[in-house]
Amino acid sequence: MASSSVVFACITPHGLPILRELAGDAPNLMARTRESLEQLGMEMRTVEADVILVITPHGLRAEHQFTVAASSYMEGGLSELTVAQMVGESRPDLGRRVHMRRAVDQRFAKAIGEAGRAAGIPVAVINFATQAGVFSTLPLDWGSLIPLSFMPDIPIVVINSARSRPYHEHIQLGEQIAQTAASMGRRIAIIASCDWSHTHDHRGPYGWHADAAVLDEAAVACVSRGDLEELMQISEETIEHAKPDGIWQALILAGAVPPNERRPQLLSYERPTYFGMMCARLR
Repeated sequence: MASSSVVFACITPHGLPILRELAGDAPNLMARTRESLEQLGMEMRTVEADVILVITPHGLRAEHQFTVAASSYMEGGLSELTVAQMVGESRPDLGRRVHMRRAVDQRFAKAIGEAGRAAGIPVAVINFATQAGVFSTLPLDWGSLIPLSFMPDIPIVVINSARSRPYHEHIQLGEQIAQTAASMGRRIAIIASCDWSHTHDHRGPYGWHADAAVLDEAAVACVSRGDLEELMQISEETIEHAKPDGIWQALILAGAVPPNERRPQLLSYERPTYFGMMCARLR
């Protein structure tokens, strides 16, 4: 099934200090990644998509299910204090914040859920408080908010990957997303929000392991070739040691953009702290 409805597709990271407002006293820490995201944002604006679909590992979770946020709105905020808490620091004096509220393409979100379930994929369609309107607002996680900060302000749909589900279901869900978009006439831009290995630094919250470099090298090679399916060959042992959170979102993107339609362009890879970050355009 061709994914002509997918007019843009990229892999981005979601480390909080990517945003200048959350970079504290190290504004250049993730400057290379920030520049790459700025470039992706400019490029996404040129394709005039109708909706941005974000695939995140940090959003609404349902045991053994994918989730699709189908509220009228999503809203979230982050602060320098959030950054400090993530690395175990106690810094109550940190006060700079970012905030985002985005409209959701509810009809498209619900249709993805229906298509996924019809294909035998466990998908939970999630809402909050009311069916529609201003009170129908779900939280916007940092895996979505960070990359969206660089992208055009158009309606969104946020999907949470399901690490407990088999790889082939992630690919199948991506296929259903592209088919649903095509049937509805939606021009969609896809963001697979992926940080990679989290064990690059013994001072980080997950410690250090040599497999972090091994996994990230393999991931960069796979993405550079556009061979996202090869990520499925990384061993469970390596994954356990390296602690990535990018494989599953990348496989949903792989289903939405078939290999013959990928035009891979690696913009950057860096790991200035304990986790790896990659920016790449696939379509």
